[in-house]
Amino acid sequence: MNILEELNNLVSAIPLPVETGVFSGLAPDEYIVITPMSDRLDFYADNQAHTVIEEARLSLFSKINYLGRKKQLTKALLAGGMTITDRQYIGFENDTKYHHYAIDVLKEYEMEDE
Repeated sequence: MNILEELNNLVSAIPLPVETGVFSGLAPDEYIVITPMSDRLDFYADNQAHTVIEEARLSLFSKINYLGRKKQLTKALLAGGMTITDRQYIGFENDTKYHHYAIDVLKEYEMEDE
């Protein structure tokens, strides 16, 4: 499993529409876009990679008060084993009338054999 699969499962269980990269089709009043941010290896004393650290940003777009969804997402992410590294209000988009709120997360995974 990777961070995108886990995040899609967590958000879909809320339930909120979720897509990766960009939301396609007609956007509802609330939805999430997941953007992968980094995928790095963590090295140890033997100079061998043992874990992969994956990071992603969840962008919540909402035409209504986003504060309840922020709390709901935060609880779900923490319960799902994610580490939240940042939460911030990006702003109100005048052209689309959406509030944009971002939550950055990371999770460590064991290195898999190819």
